Amino acid sequence: MEVGILQAFQNHLGQRDDTDHFQDELRFGELAEPLGFDTLWCAEHHFADYSAIPDNAQHLAYMAARTERIKLGTAAFILPWNHPLRVVEKIVMLDHQSNGRAVLGLGRGLSRKEFRGFGIDMNETRERFDEASRMIIEGTEKGFVEGGGPYYPQARTEVRPRPRGSFRDRFYSIGMSPESVDQAARLGARLAAFSQMEWEPWAEHVLSRYRKLYKENWGKDAPPPLTVDVMFCDPDEASAETGSLQFISEYYRSVMAHYEIDKGHLATTKGYESYAVQAQPATQASEAERSYAGVNIGGTPESILESLRRRRETLGEFELGVIAKYGSMTLAQAESSLRLFASEVLPELHSW
Repeated sequence: MEVGILQAFQNHLGQRDDTDHFQDELRFGELAEPLGFDTLWCAEHHFADYSAIPDNAQHLAYMAARTERIKLGTAAFILPWNHPLRVVEKIVMLDHQSNGRAVLGLGRGLSRKEFRGFGIDMNETRERFDEASRMIIEGTEKGFVEGGGPYYPQARTEVRPRPRGSFRDRFYSIGMSPESVDQAARLGARLAAFSQMEWEPWAEHVLSRYRKLYKENWGKDAPPPLTVDVMFCDPDEASAETGSLQFISEYYRSVMAHYEIDKGHLATTKGYESYAVQAQPATQASEAERSYAGVNIGGTPESILESLRRRRETLGEFELGVIAKYGSMTLAQAESSLRLFASEVLPELHSW
């Protein structure tokens, strides 16, 4: 089983100076390889403290020079915010800089604030993603990018440096809506999803759909999905429960606020209707936070392993990504949690 760290660069409520916060994130990212993780993932977000990392390829290029073994993945390039030709150039360049360790992850985006900043209509994002994603995966295979679509008309253009290898077996697509799940299967991408609902219904309604469509399109079984969790690990049961509820709840509230889940606009935005059902009345907020904390992996090493064993029984084989520094936790708290996870949980997961 492969396990990665996803860096979100969250400056909780903007409480820290950006310079200090960013330097802490650089130091935290450098822990991933020596602690034995398989992949270092990096988000892409703009204009907010929720996740202040506007260029994940640039950060991963820095990490390529600081590491030797670990894979480096975009989680993800948000396609409506990036021209497909530039995405191909960036991932190919990162692959050369890292000597073949780059991993391509694509996503569609959800934040109204971010789309407004780029002047892009959210009603167009499904079509933009579909058009751009095909151009990107073909571009990384062929070494040139071309397209005749309405959003990214592109005359055939060579990419330099040329791709050093195929991304077909290191290609992920985030699927948090039914349409995105379908597109991941059609593209031949590994399905990546953030943990936000109970795994039994997810396996029944989402994973089974992905596996079916993947088999229909590619004539073979789908690869294991990547599930991404907010993680907190503490050796003391009481401290683990308290810390998990505090920090993971903070992260949940930041998600709800950044994406404006309860503002009503998603119900009438093309391609985002399924997100509207996640809105919670204020009277249910505490219950929703506890539910979210329960689905993600906070606890002692033993309880985390038991939770992941149950997930494996439900889903079959899967990959894991952990967001390990977030909310109001300090660098020291995040590092302590990560080191404990790496020493007590990671070896068992690698044996699966």
